[in-house]
Amino acid sequence: MEAAIAILALMFVAFVVLGAYLTVKAVGAAKRGVERTVTQARKAVEDTTLRAKSMGQVGVAGELAQLRLTLRTSMRTTQDSLHARVEQDESLKESLRLFERLSGHGHELDDELKRLEREPDKRRMAERMPELRERTERITHAADSLRWAVRDRARQFADDDLASLSAEIEVESGALRDWATKGPTTSATTDTSGGQADRKWPESATVADAPQAIAAAGPAPVYPWQKTARPETTN
Repeated sequence: MEAAIAILALMFVAFVVLGAYLTVKAVGAAKRGVERTVTQARKAVEDTTLRAKSMGQVGVAGELAQLRLTLRTSMRTTQDSLHARVEQDESLKESLRLFERLSGHGHELDDELKRLEREPDKRRMAERMPELRERTERITHAADSLRWAVRDRARQFADDDLASLSAEIEVESGALRDWATKGPTTSATTDTSGGQADRKWPESATVADAPQAIAAAGPAPVYPWQKTARPETTN
């Protein structure tokens, strides 16, 4: 009796611990989902603001907004391309590590551009613009190059797979048409001795074998839509 009570107590404790663990996991997943949604919403709002500034403002302020928008778009697109393919192509892990290093430079530049948006000294900002343009171009060029390389690799894999599939289909099609190169198929029929004799397709029926037409019992009926024979043709 005491052993049964102990077992029930252990089972109860195990269920409680398992329930608590599942609850913590569920809360953590929900929290991460909320944080991810908030982050995506914040990025969308910030991108919309940058787009509005790049089109609505002139001079250094508008150019800074355009640089940030170009940088963020290039980096985010490359990141999405890498993460979408890395699970299918293990060789992209090294590319992902290189991109993470490039992201460090990208985040540093984005933070600097963001601080310069609040810089009151417009002359100093104008002096920094050539160097900021050059850094933005270098980072986005590296990201774009990596992204297009990933896409080219994926397209090459798809082309190779399609070529292999097409070759297999041609072989299978040839096998399915193999009957055409062997002539008519013959089947066996039982002879009088109990063995199997070759059975061939029947020959074409001769004129003598064809059924004879039944003679008409009387004159053929004349239908209203038929023309009446002319007198000179009745002789």
